[in-house]
Amino acid sequence: MEVEVDTVRAPVTSHNFLRYVDQGSYRGGQFHRTVRLDNQPENRVRIEVIQGGLDSLRAKDFPPIELERTSETGLSHQDGTISMARDGPDTATSDFFICIGNQPELDFGGKRNPDGQGFGAFGKVVRGMNVVRQIQTARARGQRLTPPIEIVDITRAR
Repeated sequence: MEVEVDTVRAPVTSHNFLRYVDQGSYRGGQFHRTVRLDNQPENRVRIEVIQGGLDSLRAKDFPPIELERTSETGLSHQDGTISMARDGPDTATSDFFICIGNQPELDFGGKRNPDGQGFGAFGKVVRGMNVVRQIQTARARGQRLTPPIEIVDITRAR
């Protein structure tokens, strides 16, 4: 997979992701979650994403970052968008997700989260969406990939 990070429109979120990349924190991490239309029985608003993160036994999170709302960045959750996972506003650390298909309910004002603040989109997959789709359809128990899919490494292209 190759991802392009938008350091101009989403500088805080991009910087956060890239410091984990530069530290090697995602090496040995994993894609651990797949959200498909058929595995969200409690959610009225359905989405399709895969979620990954660092190797929590080896790497530690930096402090949470301020949420860069899509209403401010002009980015949106389209097919291939990479964005930060979060619980509430200003709680994102290292977990990220990639959208499969357009997911406007993840933008500011979307109804996926009750707070309506959306998620911090910061880039897009520019090569390898076939891999993203393969991960999404991998074996899972509920939304948990079984087994998780290892992230061999994430590095900056030179």
